[in-house]
Amino acid sequence: MAGRPTDIHTVRTSPTRHITGSMNTTDPVGRIEALTYGRSLLNRVLLGFGNGDPRLTHITELPARAAQHTDWPTWSSPKVVEALQATGVDTPWTHQIHTAELAFSGKNVVVSTGTASGKSVGYQLPVLTTLHADPRATALYLSPTKALGADQLRAATELTAGELRDIHPAPYDGDTPAEIRQWVRANGRWVFTNPDMLHLGILRSHQRWARLLRNLKYVVIDECHTYRGVFGSHVALVLRRLRRLAARYGADPTFILCSATAGDPAASAARLIGAPCTAVTEDGSPQGPRTVGLWEPPLIEGLTGENGAAVRRSAGAEAARVMAELVSEGASTLTFVRSRRAAELVAMDTRQLLAEVDPQLPGRVAAYRAGYLAEDRRALETALSEGSLLGVATTNALELGVDIAGLDAVVVTGYPGTVASFWQQAGRAGRRTQGSLVLLIARDDPLDTYLVHHPEALLGKPIEATITDPHNPYVLGPHLLCAALEQPLTDAEVREFEAWELLSDLAQQGAIRRRSGAARDGSARWFVTADAHPHDGVDVRGGIGAKVAIVDCESGRLLGTTDAGRAPATLHQGAVHLHQGDSYVVDELDLEEGVALVHAETPSWTTSARAVTTVEVEKIDEQRIHGAVTIALARVLVTRQVVGYLRRLPSGEVLDMVPLELPPQPLPTRAVLYSVTPELLDRAGIDERRVPGALHAAEHAAIGMMPLVATCDRWDIGGVSTALHPDTGLPTVFVYDGHPGGAGFAERGFARLRHWLAATLEAIQSCGCSTGCPSCVQSPKCGNGNNPLDKAGAARLLGAVLAELPNDVGGGSEP
Repeated sequence: MAGRPTDIHTVRTSPTRHITGSMNTTDPVGRIEALTYGRSLLNRVLLGFGNGDPRLTHITELPARAAQHTDWPTWSSPKVVEALQATGVDTPWTHQIHTAELAFSGKNVVVSTGTASGKSVGYQLPVLTTLHADPRATALYLSPTKALGADQLRAATELTAGELRDIHPAPYDGDTPAEIRQWVRANGRWVFTNPDMLHLGILRSHQRWARLLRNLKYVVIDECHTYRGVFGSHVALVLRRLRRLAARYGADPTFILCSATAGDPAASAARLIGAPCTAVTEDGSPQGPRTVGLWEPPLIEGLTGENGAAVRRSAGAEAARVMAELVSEGASTLTFVRSRRAAELVAMDTRQLLAEVDPQLPGRVAAYRAGYLAEDRRALETALSEGSLLGVATTNALELGVDIAGLDAVVVTGYPGTVASFWQQAGRAGRRTQGSLVLLIARDDPLDTYLVHHPEALLGKPIEATITDPHNPYVLGPHLLCAALEQPLTDAEVREFEAWELLSDLAQQGAIRRRSGAARDGSARWFVTADAHPHDGVDVRGGIGAKVAIVDCESGRLLGTTDAGRAPATLHQGAVHLHQGDSYVVDELDLEEGVALVHAETPSWTTSARAVTTVEVEKIDEQRIHGAVTIALARVLVTRQVVGYLRRLPSGEVLDMVPLELPPQPLPTRAVLYSVTPELLDRAGIDERRVPGALHAAEHAAIGMMPLVATCDRWDIGGVSTALHPDTGLPTVFVYDGHPGGAGFAERGFARLRHWLAATLEAIQSCGCSTGCPSCVQSPKCGNGNNPLDKAGAARLLGAVLAELPNDVGGGSEP
């Protein structure tokens, strides 16, 4: 992975030694020959927080990298080369041409090099050359986000503005007007779309896209590392359906995949497209020096939170202050946060801080997140590209691809769940060759706390391979119905998908039928039943349930959307909802109609849902018994019901709990679990009254640490612990995937169980709190209000479990 620290100078700060001084001071911690721009910015931030502040825990200096150039290939069109040179690509870098050569020769290729390494030239050169030489040839471009797709479309439009104008790059997404969609179907030769529209708009109506499919030469898949978990499994099946229909029309397109951050890119890309793929990983682009700092907000003296736990200053509040310091210094800054709400809050707090310094500066700070309407997103993207915005708080909607030139600093508010995402976000800084600053601010979370004190677990860790499971029956079944509607399935295809039993079950449900002798050669075919509309039932993004519209009941304006699975916890009656810095309160949530009615209001509290969750074991897939500990991977039915919500003041004080009556939500999924005997608990010194709190605390801490071993976010998973589970007959801890059918995370946790639980124990033991806090055993999404929790009991429990497990049980190797 380009940009990862290898053989570099690092400085580890102690709790009492910090970087202080002005931007012209020398380094007081570790001597650095030349003070980089990024280090200067860090010193400026530290000055703003005051001398002697213990927040900074680690500093790493990433050195600059020189460019490796090569010549344009002889097969490339002179007009295409001229167009690329006109955009500033005078001499290509080695990885760009290596990628282009493989693609032009007809080999599927994935280029996995650093952010801002110009990967787009690797596909632009062969695509434009082929489309210019063959006026009938077509190509597809797929992006995971609208912002990235719009940015790459702008680049392609600029390239084809002159003598290549017959190529007609054109958009086809949810924001494209109907009349333009018609033109694209009839004339578009390079169509820029996303997996959602490929599924719903192109494959479902493939007869109307016959021209494009028949002449399809290339499929470009940008930022392919984002296609993981349930989302990635959906996209993998969409791409298999695309290849199937292209073959029907006589085409065999070459796939070109791009990823700034991917582990084992060739294997990951091959799993995604369902065909062999060659990887290009040696980065020939230049890169400026970067300063990477790890930052831990301090505990707030004299303040206790839920159940008397110590309260740490929030990562969002720290990020707002850091961004205000950077913006006031004139440094263009992107601050990544973990939620839509956090993006709004950080932008709002930053503006308030800047208003005290310069009344002109608050107008140069904004929030950017998914869920905004199209016109709002486009306006923000334009302001970003033009530089009128100096500071932006964003979700991962701006993590990918959008060419935001010249950023001076990136603030990552909370570990983003994977090493891949961290380096992708960090790569937004210094997108040219100037120095830059990257700062990771730890949230009050077990994994964040662990990482800022164990930097080698982040900065020295290889990029993860993406996890996809196209055989998940809850994903595969609906896509097979879509495929059968697009073109009846053959028995051979069903066997290739390993789906005979699955389709037989769907046939018994009346969703599909097998007809013998239906083909010309007398073989059988599988047909969907009459009036079937399977495409409408597939959410490629892996959302749970249909979309819920968020509507301002006073003006009737549509504010945004969410999915029905998340709505009970975030849009219940009385919930506080933020949108573009404005606060709203939910009046009514109607799941049947798919609408949440809100009104503008700014209460002095925030809200968080409380829920009751149960787990039923349906099938044990794999089980191992090690003395007093049983570990297993199982298929489970999780039932969750929101029963109320807490109203909390900004200080963390809880005002009250408001009861709610909402329907239960069943979730069939997969879980990793471990059960212990009463004798083990007795030997560990955990008496009967402490068992629930010890199990509960161990469960919370394990959920927080799961992203250390699996390519997931803690919000992708859930957990349940019980002192006596009816299916195991023992005290049991479950950690489950939060997606129907599972997403592969439980399997990864089971495969690396010992490493996972050992890191969990270390995170608990190294936390400085006395009885438990959000940095170790408290959870921000606990349905029981983080009660009961026993931090010391959890440490004893995990120690006893690890003593029973052999060293070769999930020790640390990738499955």
